[in-house]
Amino acid sequence: MQEAIKKKYGITAGLVEGMGGIFEVSIDGKLAYSNQTTYRFPTDEEIFEKIDAARKT
Repeated sequence: MQEAIKKKYGITAGLVEGMGGIFEVSIDGKLAYSNQTTYRFPTDEEIFEKIDAARKT
């Protein structure tokens, strides 16, 4: 997913290691996606939608 984000937007996503299999995506410090609510890993397209929405605000 990191490579897909870099390819599409030219930005490098950072990884913050944690515990328990939690996967979250934050954009400008705001939580955009959490697998604690969906119980699955997101698709690239789902994350692209979140990035696009954050860039519009």
